[in-house]
Amino acid sequence: MAEESKPFDGKNRAIYPDFTRVTIRYRDLDPNNHVNNGSINQFFEDGRVHFRNAKMGTLNAAILTGFVIARFDATYLAALGYPGEVEVGTGVIRVGRSSYVLGQGVFSGDKCIATAEVVTVYFDAANNKSRPLPDELRAVLEAALIKA
Repeated sequence: MAEESKPFDGKNRAIYPDFTRVTIRYRDLDPNNHVNNGSINQFFEDGRVHFRNAKMGTLNAAILTGFVIARFDATYLAALGYPGEVEVGTGVIRVGRSSYVLGQGVFSGDKCIATAEVVTVYFDAANNKSRPLPDELRAVLEAALIKA
């Protein structure tokens, strides 16, 4: 019987190996004066871009092409206001043959505002198929595994 993976609980900021700080903008607010979900999703993207640059930036540029997000699943836990800053934590939950799963959390101080799981597939656009992760990329991803 296959082992079931337990759900990602990214509410503890101590588990993340990488963080970036994001400034909340006035335009991020919804009519209720809360930061809207679309803006929180942008914070997650900022975290992924920072993670990629910080952890994968030394890899050969050819390795860094051909990624597609196959699934993005966010859970919103608390309201967030303006002005302020948040910190976005990012780490790797799992590494597969041709994909990896990032875990992320958006934090205001120690309070977790939202979490996300993001499945990214290493993709060959010319053949419209996934391809195995190169060993160099796999090593970088495994070094950034979240230790929950």
